[in-house]
Amino acid sequence: MSNSMKIATFFLLLTTIGFFYGVNQRQNTLPLMKTLDISAPLQTPVPRTPSEVLKQGDGIIFLESTDRMQLPPLVLCAVESAARVYKDRPVAFFMKGLNDTNTEELVKRHFPTLSPLSNIYFFPLNFEEIFTDTPLHSWYKKINPQQESYWTHVSSDGCRLALIWKYGGVYLDTDVISIRTIPKQDFLASEHSTSTGNGIFGFSPHHPFTQKCMEDFVQKYDSKIWGQQGPILVTRIIKTFCKIPYFNEKEDTMCGNITIFNPQRFFPVPDGAWRRYYQVWDQLPEFMDSFGLHLWNSMNKGQVTMVPGSNVLADHLHKQYCPSTYGEMPRH
Repeated sequence: MSNSMKIATFFLLLTTIGFFYGVNQRQNTLPLMKTLDISAPLQTPVPRTPSEVLKQGDGIIFLESTDRMQLPPLVLCAVESAARVYKDRPVAFFMKGLNDTNTEELVKRHFPTLSPLSNIYFFPLNFEEIFTDTPLHSWYKKINPQQESYWTHVSSDGCRLALIWKYGGVYLDTDVISIRTIPKQDFLASEHSTSTGNGIFGFSPHHPFTQKCMEDFVQKYDSKIWGQQGPILVTRIIKTFCKIPYFNEKEDTMCGNITIFNPQRFFPVPDGAWRRYYQVWDQLPEFMDSFGLHLWNSMNKGQVTMVPGSNVLADHLHKQYCPSTYGEMPRH
């Protein structure tokens, strides 16, 4: 073979090797190039703090002011029903039994029926954080919970006022089953014909009413009177804004820019008849004039429990408005 042929063969071999090496390199680097594609959209971080979650001022807020983590089905039903009725709004559950380090783990373990609902957020009930930058902070710093007769109730009364004042939204007791959306932003709910309560209310952030409630909370604090910082306070303050009408119809009333809902909106079954929720009805009521149903857990106190399949009114309400909770309740 001539020298010119040898040289040509050598260069052909080098060209062939280079071609296959280049192909192999491109195949090996393509996945890396895809991983580093800066044009790919960044994943939006999940909000983790109350201020982030509740920044729109339209959240639904629940509280658990005891350390318990084994919650009754009615509490779980209240939270689930709110999450289903208010699908596009955050539902924030503040619990004293949680802390910043174990929240996610405990939620998955204790509340498997609630954790799949994407608009439910769990937060520790941290009194210091909640009362900071509110009129209640000075009271909290000097109070001794060990000497308080009704600390569980009083702390809950204070927290709900502070949270609604800070973030706005709707506060609901954990024995309220939501059945349809509340059409008003600033409102109170009358329990009886001449009084309001603090188990259900809603206001925009820094509303003058919640501001005045917190100021009165501190000025007229009396730990020996049950409800002094709760329903008694709310009724006392609204009377400084206007006269509460005597509700004998199903119409609501206005007090400035505050709507006062008539008792049918949340208390169609009055406190004295609370056992009706745990009885079989010949014809199930539709509650067409109600936004939610207060099941009077403070009156029940564990005397009567709802058994799935019992056909009592509470059984039907759980089945319809909190099906996940209902599905996990023991059948016995």
